[in-house]
Amino acid sequence: MAEIGKTNWLPVLRATDCGLMLDGGNLGEILMPNRYVSKDWKVGDVVEVFLMSDSEDRLTATTLKPVAQVGEFACLRVASVTGIGAFLDWGLPKDLFVPFREQKVEMFERQYCIVYIYLDETSGRIAASSKLDKFLDRTPPAYKHSEAVKLMICDKTDLGYKAIVNGKHWGIIFYNEVFQPLERGQKIAGFIKQVRPDGKIDLCLHKPGFEKVTDLTTVILNHIKAQGGFMPVTDKTPPEEIYRLFGVSKKTYKQAIGALYKKRLIAFENNGTKLV
Repeated sequence: MAEIGKTNWLPVLRATDCGLMLDGGNLGEILMPNRYVSKDWKVGDVVEVFLMSDSEDRLTATTLKPVAQVGEFACLRVASVTGIGAFLDWGLPKDLFVPFREQKVEMFERQYCIVYIYLDETSGRIAASSKLDKFLDRTPPAYKHSEAVKLMICDKTDLGYKAIVNGKHWGIIFYNEVFQPLERGQKIAGFIKQVRPDGKIDLCLHKPGFEKVTDLTTVILNHIKAQGGFMPVTDKTPPEEIYRLFGVSKKTYKQAIGALYKKRLIAFENNGTKLV
């Protein structure tokens, strides 16, 4: 079934002076204007297209791809503000409309906003909303401890960074779990630290628990080997340098280095650490 606001694979029905007519199934025949048509395409081919309305609100197909599709969250720049709402640059010639009623706070030109892209059932038009809460799942999540998830960083709070988890739930990364720069709208891999009894989700950017330490010990050993069996890292090395080298907090690094020392795989010297 063809879907407006999403990428579809549609068969070519016939050629016209204006372009190719595609079989949109439940949506009927859909024109792909000549400017998007490849000379190699012929009747019967199945082509990848994005379905949207043109400047005259006619359903049309394009080979251009937006930053995000219907059903997804994205951080987009406000291209213009008019008397009916704001318009966002989402990578297509026709900007994405945000009605005033769907703006959590007033939008201004050149501002970047996180929005959810949806299909207006009444008008059949693609639109966006910055009222994110109404598009996120409120049912208790079934995530497991240390489960890998996809995150979008949204806002900073007094406790940490709010993030959208797998495009479905709110979660939070506490400041003491962050050892790298994070930006609003950034998409990043993360892990479930815990799902609290009230359904709130605690996140971290590195695999929690012993499994993380075990993985890190291998990384540290390989790093020392690559340095010829010695690295100039001690317990006095700044946390920023530890993060630059291994992408973890100094606390996690010390857990891993302690595990290696207990196994007598490394030894400490005044100016660094060496392989045994």
